[in-house]
Amino acid sequence: MVREAIKDEYYDDALSLASSIDTQYIEKIRELKKKRKAIILAHNYQRPEIQDLADLVGDSLDLSRKAAATDAEVIVFCGVHFMAESAAILSPEKTVLLPVKEAGCQLAEMITVQELRKKKKENPEATVVCYVNSSAEVKAESDICCTSANGIGVVNSLKENRILFVPDEHLGRYLESKTKKEFIFWKGFCPTHYNLLPKDILRAKEEHPKAKVLVHPECRLSVIDLADEAFSTNGMLEYAKKSEAKEFIIGTELGIIHRLKKENPDKNFYPASENLICSSMKLITLKEVAESLEKMRYKIEIPEEVRKKAKKSLDRMLEV
Repeated sequence: MVREAIKDEYYDDALSLASSIDTQYIEKIRELKKKRKAIILAHNYQRPEIQDLADLVGDSLDLSRKAAATDAEVIVFCGVHFMAESAAILSPEKTVLLPVKEAGCQLAEMITVQELRKKKKENPEATVVCYVNSSAEVKAESDICCTSANGIGVVNSLKENRILFVPDEHLGRYLESKTKKEFIFWKGFCPTHYNLLPKDILRAKEEHPKAKVLVHPECRLSVIDLADEAFSTNGMLEYAKKSEAKEFIIGTELGIIHRLKKENPDKNFYPASENLICSSMKLITLKEVAESLEKMRYKIEIPEEVRKKAKKSLDRMLEV
């Protein structure tokens, strides 16, 4: 008993020290924000303390658009590399920082601009629709971008019938199931969503039979077929807020559950699987944000020619 008491005492001390350190970083970040005239963006999958600190929390492209409309001189993007690139594409006059340069997206890295050019030559009649989860170079080589929220509308807006969809095969198959277009798929996938299996949904439904099942369109079709709805992260947030249901099974990265609970304290949210964790999304901590602002690192730089072409793909999407 004495040993357990000592262990608990050390645990409480460790928590107190961590809380003290967090407070120091938060104060430092707030001071640096004013000094740099900065805005902090956090994707819905970020750590809870990063979400709570941020000026804006949401989907990647939505964050970039909102940040572009502000008078901030510096954008600190707490997300992954392609997201910070999107902010740089839409805000060329601002400095965009990614606090951890290793924060990449495995899905976005599954296609290169050279590979896309080769595929385009093999399918010259196809219109290239590029998921926003891709590099600036790939966006620049595409005809139009889409998000998981607007993909159906984007595809339906095209007069061409043959679509080369990159880089997420599973989102592409979901869009194909909702449209009458002919798709050519790239063999890319989000490892986090790919790891969610039908058996995980069935188990969660058995444990929570009254819960609505919400999954991301990046999931396998066999998973989406078992869900009540397939939504982007912002779509899940809106649905949960408006729904009369009180319980939800969430089939996307676990980080979003913090915001869901925060905005809906009277409702319960259960992860479809405890394995839905994107390690890249968890790399950014308060310490990295503070150091990024202090040292103005790591700056996102896109060649102007690439930026302009990528912006055309995004602008065409926004017109739709």
